[in-house]
Amino acid sequence: MRIGQLDIAAVIGELRHLHETAEDRNIEHMPSDEELYGALLYLEANAGALKGQEASRTAALLRVQLWEYVREQADIRQSRAIDDARQAGAEWSHLARRLAVRAPSAAYNKAKRLRAAVISRSPTGEQLLRRTPEAVLEAEKQAELKAAANRRAAAEAARRHTLLAPVAQRLIECRQALDDDDEVTFWLDQVEAVLPDCRTPTQLVSLETYVRAVARELRKSGRSAGHDSPIASDAQLAVAAAVELIGGD
Repeated sequence: MRIGQLDIAAVIGELRHLHETAEDRNIEHMPSDEELYGALLYLEANAGALKGQEASRTAALLRVQLWEYVREQADIRQSRAIDDARQAGAEWSHLARRLAVRAPSAAYNKAKRLRAAVISRSPTGEQLLRRTPEAVLEAEKQAELKAAANRRAAAEAARRHTLLAPVAQRLIECRQALDDDDEVTFWLDQVEAVLPDCRTPTQLVSLETYVRAVARELRKSGRSAGHDSPIASDAQLAVAAAVELIGGD
């Protein structure tokens, strides 16, 4: 379990109120509610100013929670500092003493354990990682595989959009010949609505579904492309292009 997000100012404000109620003579020296570390040091040094067991217990429990939050944040921010140092050319031997370990390999392993906190707090972090280098390396590998898959999906969406958008636009331009005040009209309305902002893979799937539905309904009504079709030649060509692109299912 993790503390996670916490309204620091509200918690420190609650502690400040306890000390004010106890008429703490040093309260004017307490740091502001946004100065977490300084406020914790003050609260520890002046814990004796509280009166009564309940107030003392409540304050101590809140301090425990805040220190746990500090620990979590320290892991995350120290990991970012290590990344910055490495990007600036620092060797693991340079980081060893600063990470309070004896060898470069130990610095590397400690950095990977800290990295677990960063991955666990990321938007894609589905669960807390075991704090081992192996677990972090595997998580980073999976994250890269997922990112690569997303890039491929985006590239495929862009390619499909390049092919599908002109076909959908031709259907809209010919809709006067295609409208039937029923299913075809409904699906053409959907095409026209989604086409201008069709960028993501999800939107592309919707557009393709609507174009496919237009072709299906025209075929059911006997108005699909063909020499005997009652629709104009331009519309026949538009429908033929749609059928060729998405298939005739």
